[in-house]
Amino acid sequence: MKRSGKAENRKKNQQKWQRFWRHSYIQPKKPGAGVRPVPGKKLSWNMRVIGKNMVITLGLLLLATVVAYFYDQLTPQTMNIMMFYTLALLLISRTTDGYLPGILAAMISVVCVNYLFTYPYWKINFTLDGYPVTFFGMMVVSVLTSASASHMKRQSEVLAEREKMLAEAGKEKMRANLLRAVSHDLRTPLTGIIGASSSYLENEAHLSEEEKHSLVQHIEEDADWLLNMVENLLTVTRIQGDAGSVNKSMEPVEEVMSEAVFRLKKRIPDAKVKVELPEEFVMIPMDAMLIEQVLVNLMENAIYHGGSTEPVECSVSIEKDFVTIYVTDHGIGIPEEKINTIFDGTGQTESSSSDGHKGMGIGLSICKTIILAHGGTIRVRNLEQGAQFSFTLPRGEDTGAE
Repeated sequence: MKRSGKAENRKKNQQKWQRFWRHSYIQPKKPGAGVRPVPGKKLSWNMRVIGKNMVITLGLLLLATVVAYFYDQLTPQTMNIMMFYTLALLLISRTTDGYLPGILAAMISVVCVNYLFTYPYWKINFTLDGYPVTFFGMMVVSVLTSASASHMKRQSEVLAEREKMLAEAGKEKMRANLLRAVSHDLRTPLTGIIGASSSYLENEAHLSEEEKHSLVQHIEEDADWLLNMVENLLTVTRIQGDAGSVNKSMEPVEEVMSEAVFRLKKRIPDAKVKVELPEEFVMIPMDAMLIEQVLVNLMENAIYHGGSTEPVECSVSIEKDFVTIYVTDHGIGIPEEKINTIFDGTGQTESSSSDGHKGMGIGLSICKTIILAHGGTIRVRNLEQGAQFSFTLPRGEDTGAE
């Protein structure tokens, strides 16, 4: 019994130690762990990097030596000669990988200066007064200069990587907002279409002509809303992937605004729009179809959600470096709690206008995406009566003014 008890205790202790070692030292595998690297490829890559660093280091040091030699023939001043090697050190530290090439270059530079351009020439003599102090002083300064330059390069790379990650995070957030808005905005009109069509089919024999017409009209409105949403989503596909860029060409502002109003009139025949254009003829680099979509979205938003019978006003302001386009309504304005999130795809997706039209949903979010892809800005503010949307577009090098 005693032996069995000791064996059981020994087994429990072994299990405890196994659990301890497992939780203390066994780390979860990283992505790609367990895949054996190919030695030949890694060695080949390392040799290429080392070869590149050697070529850059020796080439710049040789160039600095040649320039220093010709300079020494004109005016033999050792301290000025050191300036050429210092410049070479900075270039080596900025163009090579790691700290080692810069540090080695610093040591070689000090030896070259003392061996080639400092008395006694063509030899290094530490027995002379002040020679060791000068030699090692130059060595320390050169190494510190090289290490500092390499560190600054590394820091700039880290900052660039961090900015890239922040930009990617912003894009992911924008995609998430768009998907959230799409899921809501697609469900709402589809539910309306299904409900109206089901009522029509189930009660067709008992419905009056007026009721049938009303149900069909609701189906048409919801289908039109879905079509508008699909157009907005297709608009985003014109923005090229992760680069977030657009294909720009010089377009006249007047024609773009006229085309946007024409498209709006086709969708809303009784829409009232007042356009004020400057006397100056202005050409702006843009994707005309995308900017027209922005204008249509903003004007449609003003008509449906402004709550006013007065015309929507569109105007243009020309500055030196950019052009600002305003879309203003004289309605009820925008609730203050929604102004900060109105371009996120969530500002109006849950609301409807007073006449039963659905919220803008992804429309305003896509407007923001398009304007940012053009390098501009978009904002909204409440006026004493109504709201005003505005966005800016850079004029570019060729303003096209006549």
